[in-house]
Amino acid sequence: MRLTIAALPLIALAAPLPATAADREVAGAVATLNDPATQERMADTVTALVAALMQMPVGPLADAVARIDPASRAADIPPDATVGDIAGHDPAYAERMGADVRAGTRMAGQAASALAAYAPVLKDMARDLAAQWERERAAARR
Repeated sequence: MRLTIAALPLIALAAPLPATAADREVAGAVATLNDPATQERMADTVTALVAALMQMPVGPLADAVARIDPASRAADIPPDATVGDIAGHDPAYAERMGADVRAGTRMAGQAASALAAYAPVLKDMARDLAAQWERERAAARR
């Protein structure tokens, strides 16, 4: 019985502290960024958006600009032109953008994981630096 009572403070120290709301939010963001299904959804969304953007017609807009300024280069744009035509359409562009988003999301997830792991150390360092600053300030005032 005495051993159990004596061990309680050690058990309490060894038990993890409950996470704060901010810690839970960070953990949620890290988990989301590291989730392969989320990475795929983000990449697929960007791929679809870029592909749709490249197919968007700009001929009517170019016609309106040409009416306002007949000397502009907009007068040379065909009436059925798309953003892809104007931008120098590359059929694989949307897929490459999706792959870049996929890679960028994986990298962001890894960076977020590292930052979350180092957060306690960084908090301690910041607290130590603030305390050192206060000591130095107090010493300078003497």
